Amino acid sequence: MSHNDEIPAAAHGYIALTPAACTSCMLCVRECPSWCITLESHAVQTSEPGARRPTTVSVLDAFTIDFGLCMFCGICVEVCPFDALEWTPRFDYAASDRSGLVQAIDQLSGSGDQR
Repeated sequence: MSHNDEIPAAAHGYIALTPAACTSCMLCVRECPSWCITLESHAVQTSEPGARRPTTVSVLDAFTIDFGLCMFCGICVEVCPFDALEWTPRFDYAASDRSGLVQAIDQLSGSGDQR
């Protein structure tokens, strides 16, 4: 690859997820103009020592982005208050059928099978 063929590090190609940073606040889902993001979570009560009452937190169960619907506008990345979504320079969206464009936590976080 020659110097001119390199993809800039700041290129907006792929939306990646950091699951540990996601609090399941649903802002990305609500603000997405193409409704390509789905998120599922469940509530868990946690108790801190010395706290007067338990706190309820949402735990992320499932997160998917349908890149067949995504407009790559970046609104989800911008509205995430916890930086759980970010741009990466990856551009390989090839799939043999439409269902291959729907990517879940393992593909979005980089821990699963990357095409």
